[in-house]
Amino acid sequence: MSERHVLVLPDRDAAEELAEELSARFGVAEEPQLVRDALAGEDDAEDAQWLVVVEDPDGRLDPTALDDLAAEHEGWLEAP
Repeated sequence: MSERHVLVLPDRDAAEELAEELSARFGVAEEPQLVRDALAGEDDAEDAQWLVVVEDPDGRLDPTALDDLAAEHEGWLEAP
């Protein structure tokens, strides 16, 4: 069953580091997508969060492990 995981990070550097670790730790073959997510009502670009979108076509990634990895970068796994 194909799944999509969205990890929320505080800044671009954290998102890029996490994306690199995904292939090393979890063997993610497809390049994760990085998306800037401006907070509602915020005009300051510095207040933007970054999303790392991970496609999981075989449903083999452990959400708890992904959340733990995101937490190491001061982020979290968005609930489905």
